[in-house]
Amino acid sequence: QEAARFAPGLRVLVAHTSAMPAEELGGLPAARLAGVDLVVTSYGSLHRFDWVQATPWRLAILDEAQAIKNPGTRQTKAAKTLQAGSRLALTGTPIENRLGDLWSLFDFVNPGLLGGAKSFASFARRMADSPGGYAPLRRLVQPYILRRLKTDKAVISDLPDKIEQNAYCGLSRKQAALYQQAVGDLAKALDEGVEGVARKGLVLAFLTRFKQICNHPSLWLRDGGWAESDSGKLARLRELAEVIAAKQEKMLVFSQYAEATVPIAAFLGSIFGREGCVLTGATAVKGRQELVARFQGDETVPFFVLSLKAGGSGLYLTAASHVVHFDRWWNPAEESQASDRAFRIGQQRNVLVHKFVCRGTVEEKIDAMISDKKQLAADLLD
Repeated sequence: QEAARFAPGLRVLVAHTSAMPAEELGGLPAARLAGVDLVVTSYGSLHRFDWVQATPWRLAILDEAQAIKNPGTRQTKAAKTLQAGSRLALTGTPIENRLGDLWSLFDFVNPGLLGGAKSFASFARRMADSPGGYAPLRRLVQPYILRRLKTDKAVISDLPDKIEQNAYCGLSRKQAALYQQAVGDLAKALDEGVEGVARKGLVLAFLTRFKQICNHPSLWLRDGGWAESDSGKLARLRELAEVIAAKQEKMLVFSQYAEATVPIAAFLGSIFGREGCVLTGATAVKGRQELVARFQGDETVPFFVLSLKAGGSGLYLTAASHVVHFDRWWNPAEESQASDRAFRIGQQRNVLVHKFVCRGTVEEKIDAMISDKKQLAADLLD
């Protein structure tokens, strides 16, 4: 769509099963590719089809390049073995969790510049404790980074502001009881001497339980109840939604739990008096653009509830001027990506981002960790 809009002369091939049968896609002849200027495909297709690796490309562009931040994954390895005369990596979030993310991107763009993965990790640890901080690394990588911020008026003069704020929520009595019970269950299990991988797995499982209880007891109990009185977050969401409905504005709501999207949408429908849109990983690829077009173009559609992974990137949802993160993800970049579905070129109103945090719970710890990760990226890039 964007190629047709900005470069209608380009001959474009969409190499994806949503555009052509898998059998045809698996054996594309060289003659077919010779008649094409631009091939658009997915990261998952890089290691799936032999012709992708066999073709000598003039230019390889990775969009949302943080997808190759983990060097050990198949899609990262496939991206780095592409035969290309030039390489570009496009991302708003070159550092998502640790400095190793940046190393992996540079291993694609300029292999060898930052040395091997192990030596770079040792180098990064020494920098963290040195008086000069990350200045040596910043000087090394800056010639290869073109950084542009949407908030820079010299880059985009007419984009409004994005205002982010935490929306603190209390726990209902049911949530507090379940949360305390879960804390006790975890303490008991750890006291029994679980070690190694089993201990890590146990802690991760309980972290998920804590986060689900913070959203709504029914998300953890799977009882289908979803009563408003059982969740402090639903009470907070009502307060926000009533104001947004009165102003006749639109909102996006993100949750990392796909199973929470439909109950949240039903709850918002009762407040706005109209149905909204819902998008999760189960939504067919072809149907996603229809949902976006409906939300963008139909004034009677007041909200869009999306799962974070499925709806957090690639969508233009500038009809919304409010974004709610119903729960917090470990990665600040993923949250920012999701918020920027509304905060992008074409947005005419200020965007308010509301991040729900339950007081006295693990969500406050996650919020603090997200702030630390943001500071790491800022120290290196800004």
